[in-house]
Amino acid sequence: MRELPAGRLRQVTSAAAHYIAGVMDRDAMVQIIEELCRAADLVVGTRVKTLGGSVRGVITRVLDDGRVAVRPDGSAGEMISLPENLLREE
Repeated sequence: MRELPAGRLRQVTSAAAHYIAGVMDRDAMVQIIEELCRAADLVVGTRVKTLGGSVRGVITRVLDDGRVAVRPDGSAGEMISLPENLLREE
């Protein structure tokens, strides 16, 4: 497995721990881990959410340094984020 950024690694570890503790079934754990390990290919117009799911929105710009600008749902402003802190919404 390739090296994951700290935020995603924390979420993968949490999913595995929940499975081991018996509070999450195997299929759910596998789905979460596969999604977190998937390469982020974020472009303008992509719907995303934060790793914790507290913010959902649309990518409005990809900055030169690789960060992305996201317009949260219901907001006129933007938030700037690293791609590894976001998940694609389907």
